[in-house]
Amino acid sequence: MSDLTHLDAEGRARMVDVGAKAETARTARAEGSISMTAETLDAITRNTVAKGDVIATARIAGVMAAKRTPDLIPLCHPITLTDAGVDIEADRSLPGLRVTAWASTTGRTGVEMEALTAVSVALLTIYDMAKAIDRGMELGSVRLTEKRGGRSGDWER
Repeated sequence: MSDLTHLDAEGRARMVDVGAKAETARTARAEGSISMTAETLDAITRNTVAKGDVIATARIAGVMAAKRTPDLIPLCHPITLTDAGVDIEADRSLPGLRVTAWASTTGRTGVEMEALTAVSVALLTIYDMAKAIDRGMELGSVRLTEKRGGRSGDWER
């Protein structure tokens, strides 16, 4: 169990002590997608969904989620974000939407969870806003695409 950083010697879950780590600039990016019917994608891109502007709402929801990540993910450190954002692009080949999110901080721990949470909540928001016209939408491929900074260095998918 010594390799598992979120467990103590008795196997109990615990928050990792990052107090001795150096503060460094850290950034993470994540992505995901939601597939839907071509008609649903058209309604979203034409902004004719009854609940309102799906893309704008999902973008805001993703940023809000990044800021609330430690409230949603147990043992996740509360950190001060210096930047967070969400991009949403139509992809007719799915058909559907592709969501990309990023988060940045200067701190002792990374922001991968914040970027992943932003993507996940943006996708869920899209589903919620368009489910009345397409309950068959499918969320997929939520994944980290890169991280920068910290002791473990840079990583890119």
